[in-house]
Amino acid sequence: MPDATAPSDFATRITQGYAAEGAVVGLGRGVLDGTTHPDAVVQIPAAMCNRHGLIAGATGTGKTVTLQVMAEQLSAIGVPVFAADMKGDLSGIAHPAEPNDRLTGRATELGIEWTPNGSPTAFLSLGGVGPGVPVRAPVSAFGPELLAKVLGANETQRSSLALVFRYADEHGLPLLDLADLRTVLHFLTGDEGKADLKAIGGVSSATAGVLLRSISELEGQGGDAFFGEPEFAVTDLLRLQGERGVISCLELPAVQDRPRLFSTFLMWLLASLFETLPEVGDLDQPKLVFFFDEAHLLFADASDEFLDQVAQTVRLIRSKGIGVFFVTQLPDDVPDVVLAQLGSRIQHALRAHTPRDAKALKAAVSTYPTTEDYDLEKALTELGTGEAIVTILSEKGAPTPVVWTKMLPPSSFLGALDPATVKAAGEASPLWPTYAVEIDRESATELLAAKMGVSSPTATAPAKTKKAGKAVPKKTKSHDAPDTSAVTDYLKSREGRSMLNTIARGVFSMLKKS
Repeated sequence: MPDATAPSDFATRITQGYAAEGAVVGLGRGVLDGTTHPDAVVQIPAAMCNRHGLIAGATGTGKTVTLQVMAEQLSAIGVPVFAADMKGDLSGIAHPAEPNDRLTGRATELGIEWTPNGSPTAFLSLGGVGPGVPVRAPVSAFGPELLAKVLGANETQRSSLALVFRYADEHGLPLLDLADLRTVLHFLTGDEGKADLKAIGGVSSATAGVLLRSISELEGQGGDAFFGEPEFAVTDLLRLQGERGVISCLELPAVQDRPRLFSTFLMWLLASLFETLPEVGDLDQPKLVFFFDEAHLLFADASDEFLDQVAQTVRLIRSKGIGVFFVTQLPDDVPDVVLAQLGSRIQHALRAHTPRDAKALKAAVSTYPTTEDYDLEKALTELGTGEAIVTILSEKGAPTPVVWTKMLPPSSFLGALDPATVKAAGEASPLWPTYAVEIDRESATELLAAKMGVSSPTATAPAKTKKAGKAVPKKTKSHDAPDTSAVTDYLKSREGRSMLNTIARGVFSMLKKS
């Protein structure tokens, strides 16, 4: 009987292990003893992409290119993609690659046909900080449960936030930005709001002081740009262009030193998707795949509550047809509670220069199925650029054979596009007219100022809205087209806004209790 692990059977074993009946996302070709086997096909069944995954490796080993290759192919089979682009070097995915010896040589080595091709791409930015369509959300959309996690609040502070949100809902005080939240806190703990506060409970001055300092810290992280209106509709991430999925590329170079802002966005976006999308079970291919580059920024200094929220969201969102891939340097950048849910592992080279590196290397080896083809601890330090150790879940849900893989070359441009090009693409997007202008409607700050008979902070200056970072004359309601819809009128009323806010927050409470 032939040996199932014999080198002569390597290509057959790998191809059978990674075979799939439906659509696939190609990764590369298997390597054994330094020889590339063009017949050893390594790929991920599209149906398993919502089982989540990890792309890890040291700086310069090819993680972002792997992300790019996977995003291209998902788009090609009609799956929309969201990718957080921390350094800006993913923006090239919108343009065809420029042929060179390295790309064509890799294609020849792998025995594949290679054609330069860009992918339909939408560029987004957080609150208009940087080029791209601005992404915003009002404070009210987060609710006290999520905002407490973002602010690192304890249980007492969370309860106090819940009182503030309740008061704002009941009194028709829209919480659009952090200034609104701060104003309501000041009002309730001041002389004018004592009676109202007594009616709903109590907020100590010490607790209010901690919350106000946390709000100021979040503003310093750029939260003042992100919180506001119009609220970005997460369903706009599910767009197709013809038969290809649109790649929504969130450009973050301008805010990469403000990880709390990015973490805030992630929490809101994932939970909003979970709330919005219906249960779909197992699909032939996912409805959307997320790639979070530089994931260590997401988890660095995160509270236990934050980690629990991310872990629960990742676990539950699979049933909505959403796949999540974390991209980072070391596997232990991702907490165990999240790592345990990642079915696909694409591990680029690791370095063992420090004690932490050595520990991470041993930990990475321990998470892989056993293999007689490689000494994994040695192999992980010897991988070249654009090579990775791979194992995934097959269509049957079982781990595939561990394989040293030479990754496919991207069809799109390697590197960052000129910022002016990204800016022009953002402004040409069909989403631009909807989200470019920040709406600065009357909210808690102005309403409470009027109640106390004082000028609001904005009353002494001409009203402005923001358009991609530039001030433009504010649009007043009298300039808007009349809306005669009874449903729309109700949703704009105090009762309607309260109902919508209550529904939006329900998902966070549900996730917290899961």
